[in-house]
Amino acid sequence: MTRHIEIRKNTYLDSVSLMSMSTKANAVDGVTQALLGMATPMNKEVLLNVGVQDAAIDEAKPSDLMIVIDAEDDAIEAAIQSVNDILARKDKAAGGTTEVRYRTLDGAFEEVPDSNLVLISVNGAFAAREARKALNAGKHVMIFSDNVSVEDELALKDLAHEKGLLVMGPDCGTAIINGVGLAFSNAVRRGTIGIVGASGTGSQELSVRIHDFGGGVSQLIGTGGRDLSTEIGGISMIDGIKALDADPATSVIVVVSKPPAEDVAEKVLAVAGAASKPVVVTFLGSERTESGYDNVTMVQGTKPTAIAAVVASGIDESTLDTHPLNLPLIEEVRAKLAPEQKYVRGLFCGGTLCDESMFAALGKYENVYSNIQKNPAYKLGAMDASREHTFLDMGDDDFTNGRPHPMIDPSLRVQRLVQEADDPEVGVIAMDFVLGFGAHEDPVGVTIPAITEAKQKAAARGQHLEILGYVLGTDLDTPTIAGQVAQLEAAGVTIASSSTNLGLLAREFVAKGDN
Repeated sequence: MTRHIEIRKNTYLDSVSLMSMSTKANAVDGVTQALLGMATPMNKEVLLNVGVQDAAIDEAKPSDLMIVIDAEDDAIEAAIQSVNDILARKDKAAGGTTEVRYRTLDGAFEEVPDSNLVLISVNGAFAAREARKALNAGKHVMIFSDNVSVEDELALKDLAHEKGLLVMGPDCGTAIINGVGLAFSNAVRRGTIGIVGASGTGSQELSVRIHDFGGGVSQLIGTGGRDLSTEIGGISMIDGIKALDADPATSVIVVVSKPPAEDVAEKVLAVAGAASKPVVVTFLGSERTESGYDNVTMVQGTKPTAIAAVVASGIDESTLDTHPLNLPLIEEVRAKLAPEQKYVRGLFCGGTLCDESMFAALGKYENVYSNIQKNPAYKLGAMDASREHTFLDMGDDDFTNGRPHPMIDPSLRVQRLVQEADDPEVGVIAMDFVLGFGAHEDPVGVTIPAITEAKQKAAARGQHLEILGYVLGTDLDTPTIAGQVAQLEAAGVTIASSSTNLGLLAREFVAKGDN
């Protein structure tokens, strides 16, 4: 085995590009491991934790690019060349257009003065500076970067509010603006339903369900997950609701968030209640059913929220195929599981999808563990072994520190899937597969071998292991949802029709006796 270490001075690549390139580099023939990243203290620590230490890395600055390649001795030269080709990122003409790259925002503003939105995907240490520059130039901002301080987020959102601009983020992974998907998003039809979301995959799930029910999306505005905290006060959520209320192309507004701070929830609902249009609100994990405002409907769960939104937009509810919970299927799966198989293990790419399934389990069981559990008694770390009912958000920072997001590189989740199958008390493994712009080109295909191995492990000890999958995507995505579902069904995977149904089915499959 040969290790190649290279430091490219003053060579910046954004995190989205690096995640994609790392995935491609690790797929090169002969490569055992390829690590590409900016030389930040955090990334240096990641390398140290996996046994990579070198004086050149120690001396590198945050503006330098680190390239580490482990490959077989006779393949190292070819591997280096392949990785260099990936990093070259040559501009290619496509359909008569050419992708143009600018080294600075100032250069881009000079060349494209009429641009009005900037997507920022740089190291979190520099994101606030670039966002402030864009706001001062009169541009809306989407901050994909994470690790931006709360203080910087508040200052940026206050500045944007003063200027009549929007800040989406930090850590905003999803938006659809004027029909254009930004970061992670799905191909959905245009329509009259506007979404403001403080949760990325929750917003994706709503857009996909709205599309599935025959509706369409006018705009999808992300806010970042901290926006509804007491510290930020819902600035972007409130500005987003007002923007959609003023948008003539939007007839219905949908608000989605993980549980907000109570004082901020009241502020958001008051603004929604003052809107001139119907507003459908889901605070995932909240049991609140009344808003206090005639035009604001509180709904629990993403699927019921999408149904309420499309009905408010004018679609006849009686025409919808809402896929009610399959009770005969539940009985069928229960009959296959041994008495000791009483636990669910959820392995999720999408944080909100994990949340929704975890909340469904918490509605029936107390012993639900997760790395995103609010109850410290049931909180797990990324390296902790699963316990009883466990739901893991593998896109959380603890899992993605120095690694690509699992929606881009599912390899870590694939490993965990096989490990979970070793536990004879596990009856169901629930998984999401997220399609669309920015995601892996075949998330199901790369997981099928591990699904097969997991089921074989259970069969070898005389057990049935139920793999329950949900594909978040549309017929317009590439790959299509139909193709991905067909692969899963051929591998013996049971398919849930929505994120909401995924959580409900998983918890019911393992219910025993009077549960």
